[in-house]
Parts: sequence; structure tokens; C-alpha cells
Amino acid sequence: MAAEQFNIHEAKTHLSRIIDRVEHGEEIVISRAGTPVAKVVPLHPTRPRTGRGSLRGHLVLDRDWDSNETNEAIATDFYGAE
Repeated sequence: MAAEQFNIHEAKTHLSRIIDRVEHGEEIVISRAGTPVAKVVPLHPTRPRTGRGSLRGHLVLDRDWDSNETNEAIATDFYGAE
């Protein structure tokens, strides 16, 4: 899908709407006299999650990931020694 194009006057008038669309992943082209001069793109593009299990194969857990020792170590790291 091609990026939607706005002339400079439209972009100034609808800047908030354009930014909202960009935040949701769209790319917007700004033009002057019909010639594209700038592209507004998301700084941190999001990747759609495919649902449960989408990290399968990317996340490795040790066998003792939920052991008392591991939980105590995490508690100590976050809350300090008690």
C-alpha cells in the first residue's frame, strides 16, 4: 500500500491526525506543489504479535526457572537482602 500524501497546508491543518496515524504504523508523505519532499514515519515501528506462542523458539528457559532458589535470587535482586 502506498503512503498517503498531504500537501503542506493540509499537513499543518491536520498534523495531530497525521501523527496519530503514524503512531499506528502508517507512513505519510508531505508534498509541495505536488512534489514529495518529506516522509513522516514511526520512530519505533511495531511488529504485530501473532498471538500466544509467538515467542516460541526465541525464548529459552532453564529447567529451574521457577525454583525457590531462582525466585529468592530475583527477590534479592529487586528488593535487596532481607
